[in-house]
Amino acid sequence: MTREPIPRPVLAYGLLGLIPFLAPVAVAWLRPAWAGPALSIEVAYAALILSFLGGARWGLAIGRTVPDLLTISLSMLPTLAALALLALPGARRYVQLVGLATALVLQWAWDLRAPSPAPPWFARLRTLLTIGAVCGLLSAALRAG
Repeated sequence: MTREPIPRPVLAYGLLGLIPFLAPVAVAWLRPAWAGPALSIEVAYAALILSFLGGARWGLAIGRTVPDLLTISLSMLPTLAALALLALPGARRYVQLVGLATALVLQWAWDLRAPSPAPPWFARLRTLLTIGAVCGLLSAALRAG
């Protein structure tokens, strides 16, 4: 049995979307003087992606004939979590980065376990992108530590 491939444009854009998770941390390690702004970019981008994923889950839920109120309600949590982490002072950069990595893992677990009309390749794509994003965030947390 062959698996349905991830459509090339979706995979390409997904992989390109990892650049803001990986480039800032590389800059932070290679150019210590730029670590502050680079890690600020990483935190902001991770918060945006977390909010985007919650919105994607919300969009899938409202596309059903009878939208599930619990799913619609829970899909707001990633945005609220991202906002709460962004509101922490920059001195708490480590907490922001680890918190965002944790939230992305929790969103990934929900996306893989909750019933969804997503295509069969979606779980593989989310796994790949979550691993890349979390690796970037945790590397940044080590740098911020």
